[in-house]
Amino acid sequence: MDFSNNILETIGNTPLVKLNKIVAEIDALVLAKVETFNPGNSVKDRMAVKMIEDAEADGRLKPGGTIIEGTSGNTGMGLALVAIVKGYKLICVISDKQSKEKMDILRAVGAKVVVCPTDVEPTDPRSYYSVSKRLAEETPNSWYVNQYDNMSNSLAHYEQTGPEIWKQTDGKITHFVVGVGTGGTISGVGKYLKEKNPNIKVWGIDTYGSVFKKYHETGIFDENEIYSYITEGIGEDILPKNVDFSLIDGFTKVTDKDAAVYTRKIALEEGIFVGNSAGACIKGLLQLKEHFKPDDVVVVLFHDSGSRYVGKMFNDDWMRERGFLEENVTKAEDVIKDHIDKELIVVRTEELVSHAIERMRKYKISQIPVVDINGFVGSVDETDLFRSYVADKNVAEKPIKEVMGKPFPIVKLGTPIEEVSKLFSKENDAVLVDLGNGHHHIITKYDIIGSIK
Repeated sequence: MDFSNNILETIGNTPLVKLNKIVAEIDALVLAKVETFNPGNSVKDRMAVKMIEDAEADGRLKPGGTIIEGTSGNTGMGLALVAIVKGYKLICVISDKQSKEKMDILRAVGAKVVVCPTDVEPTDPRSYYSVSKRLAEETPNSWYVNQYDNMSNSLAHYEQTGPEIWKQTDGKITHFVVGVGTGGTISGVGKYLKEKNPNIKVWGIDTYGSVFKKYHETGIFDENEIYSYITEGIGEDILPKNVDFSLIDGFTKVTDKDAAVYTRKIALEEGIFVGNSAGACIKGLLQLKEHFKPDDVVVVLFHDSGSRYVGKMFNDDWMRERGFLEENVTKAEDVIKDHIDKELIVVRTEELVSHAIERMRKYKISQIPVVDINGFVGSVDETDLFRSYVADKNVAEKPIKEVMGKPFPIVKLGTPIEEVSKLFSKENDAVLVDLGNGHHHIITKYDIIGSIK
């Protein structure tokens, strides 16, 4: 009989799959190392086992202990599988930008999930780095994994993933391309491959909002490069010890939009349902295409499964809200089609300013058309009301007609977006669209910005 003694024995030996349509413009053989075939559906299963086994061996992790780790989700899943098999408790500290699917999956496999804000400094006590360390100090018989600086991370890939790729390509690999987060995969695989053949090029995929690319090129840790980004699993605002920059030949950065768009393209064009970092890797690969020759063998690693992103990159509404869907926005109705059925909020000339303020609060809007029995006669926006309030603290009890500005311009359905955009100015923050039958809808600056692709 052919069977595994537990789920951990099924980790590794993931397939190498030739990519076709999505890399048609690359003049080389491109192979994807599809790590979603691991039982936890990501590359992180490999290092989760290695880190725990090494901690057991040197006494850092004791029987019945609690494993604590800050994770973007995938490492947590790998740790959860090992914790289940070996009888440990697990606390995963995760940032709020990670997908709901990742959090739900971690809870499903028995992990306690603690969610922390994304937009804080690594040293902030609320950051998931800080919270992880604090929980490890407060929890009896616990071990803080720290995948960023735990060298068992890269060692797992040196011992497993690198040799697999070398064997599967019969030693013919010329380039290795992978997203960089903790640095374990690129450093472990890169070290093994370069020991086998120093001419193999190792390229890292970075994201905007991360420090890796500039630090590699200049040695400067530029805090101005650090800002919030959407792409999951790659990029950092710290320099993990697992990132061995000496093994990396170069980085290329990929935008959030491109990463999301290409994540969907991989599924549609190759039938491989993988996650957000895979999309970044493919777009990065295309950005590097001049580095590849016809006889080259390029291996790109796909980190995780698309199932963890069904509410994000694979959701049309989520993509549309961020301007990531490749849609043609050419006319006035294109800009407002997602909320065209909503009622236009108005205020009447004789209503009090306080009524307009209350409507702005209730509907979370910044400008309102003013009407009387003859139609649109004016407008108010939050800037007008603020100025009026500064000038007169009793303005809230005055009628709207005393503070209103000029009415918003009105355009017809079918008006080109270029013409609509020209109607916005310092004095005018919105445009009304005549829908016919006496109905109108509003286009704001926010709507125009949201339509920019």
